[in-house]
Amino acid sequence: MTQPQAPDTLSQIPKSYSPQAAEDRWYETWSGEGFFAARDASDRPAFSIVIPPPNVTGSLHMGHALNATLQDVLVRWKRMAGFVEKQLAGEGTDRHRIGRAEFTTRVWKWKETSGGRIIRQLKRLGASCDWPRERFTMDEGLSRAVREVFVRLFEEGLVYRGSYIVNWCPRCHTALSDLEVEHEERKGKIYFVRYPAADGGPGVEVATTRPETMLGDAAVAVHPDDDRYKGKIGLVVSLPLTGRKIPVIADPAVSPEFGTGAVKVTPAHDPADFEIGRRHDLPEITVIGDDGRMTAEAGEAFAGLDRAECREKVAAALSAEGLLAAVQDHIHSVGHCYRCKTVVEPLVKDQWFVRVAPLAEPAIEAVESGRIRIVPRNWEKTYFEWMRNIRDWCISRQIWWGHRIPAWYCGDCHGGKIRLKGRWVEEPSGMAPATQPPSHPAAYAQLRAQGLSHERILAGMDTLIADRDVPAIVSREDNPACPSCGGKNVIQDPDVLDTWFSSALWPFSTLGWPDKTPALETFYPTSILVTGFDILFFWVARMIMMGLKFMGDVPFRDVYIHALVRDAEGRKMSKSKGNVIDPLDIVDKHGADAFRFTLAAMAAQGRDVKLSEERIEGYRNFANKIWNASRFVLMNVPPDLSTRNVSRETPWAGALADRWIASRLSAVAAEVNHALTDYRFNEAAAALYQFIWHEYCDWYIELAKISLFGEDAAAKQRTQTVLVMVLETTLRLLHPFMPFLTEEIWQALPPDCRTQAPRGETIMLAPFPAPDGSLNDRPAEAAMSKLMEAIGALRMLRSEMSVPPSLEVAAVFSTRNEGVAALLDEHGGE
Repeated sequence: MTQPQAPDTLSQIPKSYSPQAAEDRWYETWSGEGFFAARDASDRPAFSIVIPPPNVTGSLHMGHALNATLQDVLVRWKRMAGFVEKQLAGEGTDRHRIGRAEFTTRVWKWKETSGGRIIRQLKRLGASCDWPRERFTMDEGLSRAVREVFVRLFEEGLVYRGSYIVNWCPRCHTALSDLEVEHEERKGKIYFVRYPAADGGPGVEVATTRPETMLGDAAVAVHPDDDRYKGKIGLVVSLPLTGRKIPVIADPAVSPEFGTGAVKVTPAHDPADFEIGRRHDLPEITVIGDDGRMTAEAGEAFAGLDRAECREKVAAALSAEGLLAAVQDHIHSVGHCYRCKTVVEPLVKDQWFVRVAPLAEPAIEAVESGRIRIVPRNWEKTYFEWMRNIRDWCISRQIWWGHRIPAWYCGDCHGGKIRLKGRWVEEPSGMAPATQPPSHPAAYAQLRAQGLSHERILAGMDTLIADRDVPAIVSREDNPACPSCGGKNVIQDPDVLDTWFSSALWPFSTLGWPDKTPALETFYPTSILVTGFDILFFWVARMIMMGLKFMGDVPFRDVYIHALVRDAEGRKMSKSKGNVIDPLDIVDKHGADAFRFTLAAMAAQGRDVKLSEERIEGYRNFANKIWNASRFVLMNVPPDLSTRNVSRETPWAGALADRWIASRLSAVAAEVNHALTDYRFNEAAAALYQFIWHEYCDWYIELAKISLFGEDAAAKQRTQTVLVMVLETTLRLLHPFMPFLTEEIWQALPPDCRTQAPRGETIMLAPFPAPDGSLNDRPAEAAMSKLMEAIGALRMLRSEMSVPPSLEVAAVFSTRNEGVAALLDEHGGE
């Protein structure tokens, strides 16, 4: 290995550890020497993790830092434990004024800049990814996998284009999946509205939280078993403010407990109403448009109003006509766009969907049977509830950045049924000036009749609306010929796929699928997925479904779901609260090792991480404690000390303290291995902290000074050997958590005291310590516990009596326990 400039011993460097210098030096060495690389074909067992592809937003937040840290702890542990490791790094990452081509070009430039920044940030945290295998969700190979999956699902009838109610963002002008809608409790009102009977008799009173949508009502619904309305079913009522006649129908979806037990049915603006409307063949009247404003269908008095304005005006109009029976305060859940936080509007749209129920069944079985283990187990219940009530997945998005849907429509066969919006002007490029808005929809055939070429139409197109009976030509290749007429005047669907569609293929698309590559054979299924609970359904469930469908096997064996990182008071971090902590600010101030250890130490299963700078400072002090203890050890051992040919039993066969520290070291190795196996990162970190600070530093090193500074040469040599052997083993145990500090110290150990790595002189490839049963010594631990208790009592007494630490005094212990008395007699002079 090409060693960086490092001192021969720690005694030659400052007393305080300088993390920045060590981090830059060692990361460059590890990466340059290829220590992060994994081989596709190896005789060692494989261990692989895929990193969730963060959006290309410019920088990582605390959630990313926690995720990256826990993943890297596992990766470094398994690498040292003899696994061939592979950690794939990924990025998942006014447009109309510049046009689609220019917009896409600019986004790619932003991706290159922002994506590079994210990679640099991950490296600062110490992430030991196999960087040459870095993938981006829109890389050519991954795009091929995305198209292949889409085509196969379409051919099997599992992808379809249909009219369905979707979550629509009036600001982003795109559909959102259910998982992309963030729900927030809001104070609102519930309105009780009288619907008069058309024949002049008693009508029906309904309750609604959205009176503005009543302008699109198609019916009033009641539960078929609700005795209050048995005589009302089939009644025709007059829709207030419009006079339109609508029926009273019975449907089991109605809750008799809500409001009056009678509800308005607006199929075009409510998911539950949409389902009722389809069951009863009701008309879908759209009274709210794509921009969130009322349409002409809402009536002249309300057309053009914003939804909130219309609500107030409708309520006032109802009150004026004596049809508003009551208004009550009401707290209800309101859906918002996850991007821009605009209130989502349910709209009926032609979109592309995945029929997920057939894919969900094997995904449920995989977790039920234990082929996939979710940790903590309580998340399995949440997973099952969602998967058993899953709805078809809307996968089309009306944006320009993403994987374009591989579907085309033939302009020659169906030119009159394909309507386009765009910018078509008499310019060589076919593009309009930035100030010209998109045109109103025009049929493709009409545009051709006006003399526009097919190419110019495509260049200026912004939006496409195809009638439902226009068949889509789904193809693996671009611009396919029409199977009906053989023509090439085809127009690609302008929508792109939901970003989670490509992310759902991540575990196998990143390994070369659909080709059968050596990497795919070696590293699929991956070993574990580490992720937050907020994307359990966005990503985890969909990866399971797609992996089982296209690979015939689960995408990972374990799913570890970590909690959220909150501030010290338990509040969610947000810019509005002013409590956001930048991970790199912490790394700059305290070092990556202290930050990593803090996150791991606080990552208890099922409990949010309440992050405070005081905790980080505490673990920075822990790093300094290790540094100073290591300096002391190396200042008191010869540089040519060798432990490689020392019999395993010899160093531990002497003093009680030696046997005790050896036994404790073996126990800690067992604790750390067991805790990491069960993803109890906090317990592994706590075991290391307790052993290093309180047992090795506070007790063993202090006891070792008796031999180090005594006259017995044999005892001194034995103690030197034990000090170094325990330190070296402890550094290897600690390395996954504090990689930079441990490498810096390990490299300064006498060369013949470092455990040999399979390749390269680096701690990260040295074997991870396993518990050694031959060192377990319960009697030694019990005896030392008694001695430590006695010494602790003496220290407390000295403190109470204000006896200076430098002053030696005689102490007499009185005990009726013969074993303790013998123990104190034997070691009292030490």
